[in-house]
Amino acid sequence: MDEQMEQAVDPVSEVVSEDEEARGQRLSKKRMAYGFPQFFALLNLGLILTAIALVLFKTPNHLAFGGTTGFAILFNAAIPALPVSVYMWIMNAVLVALGVVFLDKKVVLWSAFASFALSAYTSLFEWLFPVSASITGDLWLDVCFAVLLPAVGSALVFDIGASTGGTDILAMILRKHTDIEIGKALFAVDVGVVLAAIGLFGARVGLYCVLALIGKTFVVDGFIESIRQRKVCQVICSRPRDVEEYIVKKLGRTATVTFGWGAYSGKRVTILTSVLSRREAMKLRLFVRATDPGAFITITSSSEIIGRGFRGVN
Repeated sequence: MDEQMEQAVDPVSEVVSEDEEARGQRLSKKRMAYGFPQFFALLNLGLILTAIALVLFKTPNHLAFGGTTGFAILFNAAIPALPVSVYMWIMNAVLVALGVVFLDKKVVLWSAFASFALSAYTSLFEWLFPVSASITGDLWLDVCFAVLLPAVGSALVFDIGASTGGTDILAMILRKHTDIEIGKALFAVDVGVVLAAIGLFGARVGLYCVLALIGKTFVVDGFIESIRQRKVCQVICSRPRDVEEYIVKKLGRTATVTFGWGAYSGKRVTILTSVLSRREAMKLRLFVRATDPGAFITITSSSEIIGRGFRGVN
């Protein structure tokens, strides 16, 4: 009986020419890493958003809630003779020097660039937008943008495998030369900045800094997951060969083919599983519905996809 059923089922096979396979390899490599122009553009976009938030929303309201920007705001409040950007230049120069001493030069290269680029953008925007008070007149609105813009910027930068420099260099040094838990150490530094803000600027501003520090973590994580989100699609239909060819030849992706049993029908079915972007998943759904209106499709979201066709480490 089993042998007869095996013969009755036409197994789905990938019929892909050498040219199509080479195209798939090129698409896979392209998706797994950013090209230099795209990498450089996204890095600078993230730094620009962070600098705008610092100049327009953080500094005028004394919103110091971590990192070199938080320290710079505190130093500016204590010694207002120098602008925030100058303190950032000084601190970042010290941190980069420590990175050169204690870390591999290749490791610290992009962090050093990000540190100085952020300082440069901050200096530029201080010159373009010389503000000394809230531009909205609403502290809560300023806090929202002081969290939102750097969160989007950090998510873009982290997603391409880079960092915004600053205290990230300190984290790399601690990770290499000590057994200190990096997350806890950096969080302790951020808490110290917030406590200093409460002492310098009062409870109202200080408590807003506490809220901003808490919100920053959730917002950054949310944006990173949104950027990396992919769709895991499973298709059970009567024309699996057509669907498989569409995934491979039209979408430039691949699929895993498995066989199962329909509990109600008692029939053997072919299951196609593929991981796609949101746009690709929508195209696949439309194609399957047009090809086989009775097809069964499940689409689930995932932000942790590791392997060929995607970046090696998410």
